[in-house]
Amino acid sequence: MRFLASLVLAAALVVGAMGAELKLTGDNTKIEFTGKKPDGKHDGGFKKLTGTVTADAADLTKTKIEVTIDMDSLYSDNEMLTAHLKNPDFFDVKTVPNSKFVSTKVEKDGDGYKVTGKLTMNNKEKEISFPAKITTDGGVFKLESEFKIKRLDFDVGTKFPEARIDNDVAMKLKIEVK
Repeated sequence: MRFLASLVLAAALVVGAMGAELKLTGDNTKIEFTGKKPDGKHDGGFKKLTGTVTADAADLTKTKIEVTIDMDSLYSDNEMLTAHLKNPDFFDVKTVPNSKFVSTKVEKDGDGYKVTGKLTMNNKEKEISFPAKITTDGGVFKLESEFKIKRLDFDVGTKFPEARIDNDVAMKLKIEVK
């Protein structure tokens, strides 16, 4: 009996060292954006997403993140803008219903981390990197980040030159899952 208990404990330690796969949803993961133009700015985000994060509390550089965003769940601070962002001028959510991010590496970077991965949006894939504060306290994985992406890299709003809409879009990411 003692041997069996030891074997179960050893197996649990191995599974714990590998890290648990945690499910990401729109409830525990927030992806928000701010787009700017000469006469102001607009805030928005995405309400629905699915994905996973696998993290090893002993070595956060082994973290793996995969997120699929339901582009039809896009919202903004203006109803007319929300409808416009969903049409072919921007995201064409009927033709391209999802965007996806898959991490390829996480590196220590000063007091935080740098997350690198492939972002696919509007059927355009590009490697991006962003700074992140990542912690695992009491079985809770937390990631917070603020960074910018270039909308024209993903053919978003190509009808609108940078003089009308800034190319840089500020992104804010917050994950808190257990």
